[in-house]
Order: sequence, then C-alpha cells, then structure tokens
Amino acid sequence: MSEISNHNSSILHRIQQPAYLRQLPLEQLPEVCQALREEIIRELADNPGHFASSLGVVELTVALHYVYQTPYDRIVWDVGHQAYAHKLLTGRLEAFCTNRHFHGLRPFPSPAESEYDTFTCGHASNSISAALGMALAAKTKGEEDRHVVAVIGDGAMSGGLAFEGLNNAANTPNDVLIILNDNNMSIDRSVGGMKNLLHELQINPTYNRIRYKAARKLLSWGFLNESRRKSILRFNNSLKSLINRQQNVFEGMDIRYFGPTDGHDVIELVRTLRVIKDMQGPKILHIHTIKGKGFEPAEHGGAVWHAPGKFDPQTGELLQTNETGLPPKFQDVFGHTLLELARANSRIVGVTPAMPTGCSMNIMMEAMPDRAYDVGIAEGHAVTFSGGMAKDGLIPFCNIYSSFAQRAYDNLIHDVCIARLNVVLCLDRAGLVGEDGPTHHGAFDLAYLRPIPNLTIASPMDEHELRHLMYTAQLPDKGPFVIRYPRGRGSQPDWECEMHEVPVGKGRRLKDGRDVALLSIGPLGVVAQEAIRQAEAEHPGLSVAHYDMRFLKPLDEGLLTEVAARFKRIVTLEDGVRTGGLGSAVLEWLSDHGVTTPVARLGLPDAFVEHGSLKELHALCGIDVAGIKKYLI
Repeated sequence: MSEISNHNSSILHRIQQPAYLRQLPLEQLPEVCQALREEIIRELADNPGHFASSLGVVELTVALHYVYQTPYDRIVWDVGHQAYAHKLLTGRLEAFCTNRHFHGLRPFPSPAESEYDTFTCGHASNSISAALGMALAAKTKGEEDRHVVAVIGDGAMSGGLAFEGLNNAANTPNDVLIILNDNNMSIDRSVGGMKNLLHELQINPTYNRIRYKAARKLLSWGFLNESRRKSILRFNNSLKSLINRQQNVFEGMDIRYFGPTDGHDVIELVRTLRVIKDMQGPKILHIHTIKGKGFEPAEHGGAVWHAPGKFDPQTGELLQTNETGLPPKFQDVFGHTLLELARANSRIVGVTPAMPTGCSMNIMMEAMPDRAYDVGIAEGHAVTFSGGMAKDGLIPFCNIYSSFAQRAYDNLIHDVCIARLNVVLCLDRAGLVGEDGPTHHGAFDLAYLRPIPNLTIASPMDEHELRHLMYTAQLPDKGPFVIRYPRGRGSQPDWECEMHEVPVGKGRRLKDGRDVALLSIGPLGVVAQEAIRQAEAEHPGLSVAHYDMRFLKPLDEGLLTEVAARFKRIVTLEDGVRTGGLGSAVLEWLSDHGVTTPVARLGLPDAFVEHGSLKELHALCGIDVAGIKKYLI
C-alpha cells in the first residue's frame, strides 16, 4: 500500500495544474484517479472533512479537467462537498493538509481562493443558474469558445432553484453542459444491447454531424421553425426514455439528454465529453456514481461517511473520542424532546429538508415514520408545507439549519407569519459553526427574523431551556415560534428535566450586581458566566449583573426598565451579527424611552467570518471569555 501510495503521490506532484494533466496519455488517467483517491483517504483519515462525496466524483473531476481548458472554461460545482479532487488538481496539493483549518484552505470552492473555483459553493442547487449566467456573459463579451459546465448532485436537484435554472436554460440560447451526478443508485451492468446502442448513437460523431446537417437543411426549407424544433427534441427525448425503459424529468424539456452512464469509467467519460463538448444548445449528461467509491466502508456506510471525522484508513474504523460524562449535543436533545412531545401530543409532526440525521429528527422518524417528513433539499417548501399543515390543525416542528433557512425567508413571512400559523421553526447550527465556514455560519437569523410581525424568537442558554421552549412552543395559540440553538454540545450532562411553560417574552436575572449589566441571549450566556467570575476575581469590588434575555422578540420590557434604572453601563452579548440583533434591539428600546446609558454590543462583525475551530473563531470575534472580560472591567 505504501509503495503504491508513494508512486501515486509523485504522479500528483508532477501534475500540479490541469495543464499538466492534459499532457498525459489517456491511458494514464486511471492511475491519476487512483492517486487522487488514495490522497483523499490518507488526508481525511486524520484531517476530517466531506469524504464520501469527494471519492464519488474522482473520475468525473479528472475527465472534466482533461477535456476542458480550465480555468478559461468554467466548471461550476454545486454544494462543494465533492470538490476535493478538484482542489488537488488545481495547485492546492501541498496546502491540502490545511483544508478547513483556521487561515487554511477554505472548506468549499471559493473564487477568493483560486481562479479554478468559478463560483461560491455551500448551499445546494445554485450551479445551473450560475453556469447559465456565465455562459450568457461569455456570449455577450464575444467569448464564444468558452465552455461552461455545471456539476449538480441528485440531492441538489430536489431544490427549486435547480428547476428554475433548468427552465431558464431550456428557453435561452446557450451551450451549457449540465452533469447530473446521480449517486443514489448503482450502475446496472445488465443494461441490454438496445441501451448500449442508443448511447453509442447519441455520442457518435457521424450521427451528430448528420443530425446537424439535416436540421440546417430543414431550417433552410422553412420546415423547422422554433416550435417544431422543440417538439422534435421532446419526441426524441421521449423515444430514448421508452427505449431505455427509464423515465427522466428532462424528457419534456428542450434539453438534449445523454445517459445514464458509468461515472467511474474515466476513459469513457473523456470520450463522451469530447464528443458532446461542442454540441450546440443546452445538454444534460446523466452519470451514475457511488458515494465513497474506492473505500469499501464508505461505499456501504450510509450518511455516517458524508463527514465521518477521524478514521483508520486501513480498517475503516471510526475513531471516537471518550464522550463519557460530556453534555449532549443540542440537536440530540431536540430529537429526543420532539419524540417525547409528539407522544404526548398527537398534533405534533416533524419536517426537515434533507437533514434528519444532522438535526436528529431521525429519532422521531424511526419511532413515528408516519408523522415525520424529509422533503429533500427544499427549505422554502419545508416552511410552506409546514404552514399548510398548521392551517389545518397540526403543529409542525420544522427543523432547518440556520444558514439554509435564509432560503425560506419569503415563505416564512408570506405563508406562516401573515396568518399567524403555529409553526415551530427550529434553527439548528445557529451562530458560528466552525470548520464549514461562512456559507454555513448561522450568523444572520436574529437580525433577519426580528422585523417580522407575529413572530416569537427565542434562544435557549442550555439544554434545559431548549426543552422548556419546545414545550412552550407547542401549547395553544403560540403562533409562529422560532427556537435557535448552536451546533455541538451544551453545558448540562443531566439534560433530562421535567418540562414547563416559559412565559413568552420574559427573561431571567441569573446574577445580581451593581456596576454593569450583561444581557446575553443563547448559549453564550454560559461563556458570560465564566467571564463574569474571572473578571470579579481579578478585580475585587467589581460587581456584574447577568441577565439571560431568552427572547429577542418580544423583548422583556420589564427587565429592560430595571436595567435602565439601575446601571450606568450595559453590555449585550449574542452569537449573531451585531447589526440588527439583540444589541440593536436594546439600543432601539433605550432610545425610544429616552435612556442614554452607553451600550457595548458584543457579537459577530459586519463581515463574513472565516472557518476554523469554534475556540479560534470566538476569540477572533471577541465573544470568548477574554473578549467579554474587556467590556466588564
């Protein structure tokens, strides 16, 4: 294994850039694929990242960079989970060990990092729209020889934006190639002679030359107008589906469809891409791949190998740290509490857009499969779907990662809040999320949700508070109710407490004091407690009061009245952007009531925070113990 790895590693060091890759003979590409696969396995075994998706597209990545003149030609990756081989081939081999580290390589493709990264990746389903925009920009600028390719996974195809892009691509003159990476089903090797013949015919140069000449002749005779061209294309796609005995969503669109084909045969992929590369009009190449290809545990390990953490590269054994006595993860408390509430209240249902394991709704799905719904990567639909159920008497707990909930903003306003429907929107991964970086930080929810009427916004300080808020949200007449909490562990190992109702809009005084009042919201309150303890120990005579606001909306006006009357200094603390969040809300209230007490607002800056460990990022943003103490003294 080590000898092969060293040899293959030297191949990668000789490539460095796609231009060098294109100098290799076609027959050597499988060797390059093996080298990439081994490098990804070796590196991610100790430096965790998105594993299975990147292994699944090694051959596709090599074929794309071999056929297309990148970076002049554009490859637009969807999501970015599958782009590690792309990074290794585009000048980042030596730096790959810093992937996802503080100040290291970014977790997903980013134009700020490399000219080969053509568009920002992070949220699913945007590749087709971005690729179409780039293709039309090239046409407008006279760059007719520039090719644009969108690579989208089958999961991302469930997003509405992908279909909007497809619809526009079908009705706009362009030559975009859309590659549908279908990794949800294996290749059926008994494909039959007719299907093989059809595939050969589709990519045969002679066939396509004759097809083009015939179309031009019919056009010159006046027979082939735009309407008839679309009808013939639809008929052609339908005929191929009939012969293939495989339906596809594209058959009714004016888009040429090729496939499905084996996404792990790099030689055949190169051959296919070369043939369809210069075909006019939008095209879809449907390939079948296996997530985790080349590493057997990942090929059969399901969702756990999406981002498995550290593992033994020889045995595939996941390396777990000792978690005995540690507090649980917030998402696990959510999952168990939701099931507990659902067993007591038959109106409760669960909704998640393609992340049941990540948010722990799989706990309810396994126990009550008829009352929990995974709607796919479709956040806007998830919210409106929840609104429809709430309209007719159910109580949906709709769990979406905070950053992804941005895509459902209109749905929340129009389909839930106007009618004051009892949807409980649970925002997981609120605040900083660590190594996934700026596309995944839940930085903006407090600010963008606060202006919406009829909406209650709460953030629990610990696991007990999460349970109390979930219990409160499902009680009658609570209306739209947001509960936001962070990724990772809380602070209460004994999280299983008896639940009770929390008065909506009421905070709590955790500690009295004389000199300064610290108003926190969410789990940073635990960090604030330690900062207060250290500050008072280091400065005898200092007395700091601490209030857990609990609710951003409605604000606890009684608590603010007390603080305004008693203190000459106020500090606010939140794990969201300072612009528009808790600090802004407190300042607005004080101003409206003629109070001029100075307020120091601690939170995230007016900038996109980079990736790194939570400890590093909290220090960077000044919301760790040391950063908080500066404002208490």
